[in-house]
Parts: sequence; structure tokens; C-alpha cells
Amino acid sequence: MKITAMLPLLMLLAMAALAQSTPDSHAHDVDSRGDKAMGFEHTKTTHHFLLNRNGGVIRVEANDPNDESSRASVRMHLAHIAHAFSQGDFQVPMLVHDQTPPGTEVMKRMKNSIRYQYAEIANGGEVVISSRDPKALAAIHEFLRFQIREHRTGDSPKVPIEAAHAGLPARAKRSPVLRRSS
Repeated sequence: MKITAMLPLLMLLAMAALAQSTPDSHAHDVDSRGDKAMGFEHTKTTHHFLLNRNGGVIRVEANDPNDESSRASVRMHLAHIAHAFSQGDFQVPMLVHDQTPPGTEVMKRMKNSIRYQYAEIANGGEVVISSRDPKALAAIHEFLRFQIREHRTGDSPKVPIEAAHAGLPARAKRSPVLRRSS
């Protein structure tokens, strides 16, 4: 009798366990939705999400330099993304990830404080995202870190320490101290 009474509960628990997404199925779903939303196959391209002190970079390249179709699709997608993000429109990442990516609510609100610059590169394109506002920068970094995890790129989630004046030794970067002679 006790087993019969518990049977519906056990069946419910079993169905709930099956319904939960595993990491592998989540990754597959992100890849599948991404292929559709972005217009190119993730297996034929490489994504990078790079953080820097001014914001970061979304870079996508065709794996095969002769794959003109993927390269053209990447460029079209990134040009579209740069424009959409500048308008506060983050529908594509929401479709790809089936959730609101962290940082996007602040990025929407602060769209006038953030610059999105698209550029073609040899095998694809990139969107440079930059801001001088500390809250916007934090949101950009949060968004890019999420993308690194979701797309499993292996990119560093840390903002690299960059020299204030590239190419100069660290000692030369300091402003000279002027002393008055007495």
C-alpha cells in the first residue's frame, strides 16, 4: 500500500529529473539557437570575447580562410549586432541564450555612454565595445564574461593590466615630478 501511494510521487520526481537540462544539452541548445540566430555555423567559425580596460571585443572568424560564405555571414551578423546594441536591442543574445544575459539591462539603460564599433578583419569581423563610465564598463565586462562561459571560448574572464602608454617601459609612463629649486 505504501509503495502504491508513493508511485505518483516517484514518477513526478523522475519526470522532473529528466526535464532538467544537463550542461551538454544546454551547450547544444545554445549552439543550435546560435546557428539560427547568427546565420552561420558555430562549427565553421571561432568566437572570442576579449575584455580590456575600455570594455572589450566580440570577434568572430571563419575557421577556413577560403570559406567566403561563413566570412560574409559573420560580417553581416556583427555589423547588425553593433547597430542593434547601440540602439539598446539585445534580442539576438536573448534568443541564443534563452535568457537575458547579465549586464544587458544596464547596457540598454546606458546605451548613450557605450560605443559599439564594427570592423572587418581578415577572416571575419569584430565589434569593439567601449565606455568611460564605470557602471557601463562593469556591465560590458559582465556581458562578455557570460558570453565566454556560454560559448565555451576559453578566453580569459579577467581584464588584462594594460600600460597607459603602449610601447613605453613602465618607468617612462609616470609623469615627471617637477621640483622647484630654492
